[in-house]
Amino acid sequence: MGNPRAMSSHHQPPTGNRSVYAALSEAELLAQCAVDTYRASGPGGQKRNKTSSAVRLRHLPTGLIVIAEESRSQHENKAKALKRLRRALFLELRLPVPMGSVAEVDAIPTHPDCVAARGRAGRLDVSPRQEQFWPTAGFVLDLLQAVEAQVSTAADLLGISTANLVEFLQSDPKLWQATNQMRTRFGQKPLK
Repeated sequence: MGNPRAMSSHHQPPTGNRSVYAALSEAELLAQCAVDTYRASGPGGQKRNKTSSAVRLRHLPTGLIVIAEESRSQHENKAKALKRLRRALFLELRLPVPMGSVAEVDAIPTHPDCVAARGRAGRLDVSPRQEQFWPTAGFVLDLLQAVEAQVSTAADLLGISTANLVEFLQSDPKLWQATNQMRTRFGQKPLK
């Protein structure tokens, strides 16, 4: 099985305007990447190592690196790597959340990345398989950073319960990991 990780440079956190990169087409996003192909190692049968089908993308503007090596098709691995790069943009790149005025704070629950993820009861109700999940996850992480990873404060600002926010964060292992890494940076205990 491949290692679907997203890594950033250990020297500096990735930087860049996530909203610009996330709006790019697949071809435009790929054009910003250095693409390496290589032979995947590990089990996989007779044909596993015959071709260089594994793909590593390095997003030059941000330094984000993703790999895909589980398929014997380079084309399929490139598509998977692009999907992982989009996810990494939302997990790794933070945008400021304006909270300098009452009007800006009042606008948080109606942010476009949250509105589309809300169910009829107003809760965050979107699964990681849905297209809106990662933009919502990115905004939630932005908000958590703005409030020093205090989940109850972020939930209050979003107009949802703390339990709903924790449930949303737990719905994807990478999102959960990013949340707990952020909490650690701010001196908070990891969520369990």
